[in-house]
Amino acid sequence: MKKVSMVIPMYYEEQVAEECYKRVAENLKKLSDYDYEIIFVNDGSKDKTLDILEKIAKEDKNVKIISFSRNFGHQAAVTAGLKNVSGDVIVIMDADLQDPPELIEGMLKKWEEGYEVVYGKRKKRDGESAFKLLTAKAFYQTLNKLSDVEIPKDTGDFRLVDRSVVDVINSMPEHNKFLRGLFSWVGFNQYAYEYERKERFAGKTKYPLKKMLKLAQDGIIGFSSKPLKIVGGLGILSVIVSVAILIYAILSYAFKWNNLTAGWTSLMCTTTFLGGIILISLWMIGEYIARIYDEVKERPQYIIKKKINF
Repeated sequence: MKKVSMVIPMYYEEQVAEECYKRVAENLKKLSDYDYEIIFVNDGSKDKTLDILEKIAKEDKNVKIISFSRNFGHQAAVTAGLKNVSGDVIVIMDADLQDPPELIEGMLKKWEEGYEVVYGKRKKRDGESAFKLLTAKAFYQTLNKLSDVEIPKDTGDFRLVDRSVVDVINSMPEHNKFLRGLFSWVGFNQYAYEYERKERFAGKTKYPLKKMLKLAQDGIIGFSSKPLKIVGGLGILSVIVSVAILIYAILSYAFKWNNLTAGWTSLMCTTTFLGGIILISLWMIGEYIARIYDEVKERPQYIIKKKINF
């Protein structure tokens, strides 16, 4: 009998944990041709999330728990789950139930047809602000222009993945993983499964603007070197502008086109322009160097404090 592994990261989800388990388990039990396991990854929650999960795990041995020593982030939690699965096919979903577990059966049918990655594509997103929708659209447009690999728009981490694909992802040693980008990068036979995304069952989003910007940064830096090329282009442009200002100043002095007052305006414009280019360049280069530094240190992406039912 084939086996489905669910990977569900949890971070301060005490209001959602029990309902999430009930709906996921209910839909997995309907799959008569499949065995299953549900792996909850507690990403350093300090509320009652872990207590609720431990209670569930005592009653249902198909439920497994990985608990981190602190908060390491959503992508680290998903990565930990992927490294501990035992199934033939893996489903990644968030705990907030915006991605309905009722879709698993339909996604499995696509997998049975031969698709190795079945990713959820949101055709409608309930309960999300206009600002979030606008920034998400801008992010994917920017990322796809900069990246050499096209990452599908209106997608998240909700997807069904064949074990062979997960094995490839697990073999990658990089720390700052942008998983939805990696799943596109590895290729394989993929299918966009359209659905309407619901509002959160309860609680608040765990992805405020700060974390969204960090995720966007990971995606762009992890999948493109074009920002460095843009910096090079800006450097060349700044040199051209500076030379043009110099030529203009020389011609103005030689032909007395106007009375330049000690060059204050041109000096300030040039200095400010070049200063801005230099600071932007240092920031971008610094980000890439910081990533290299993170990889060289070889620190673990996460630390597991406790595992239950493995």
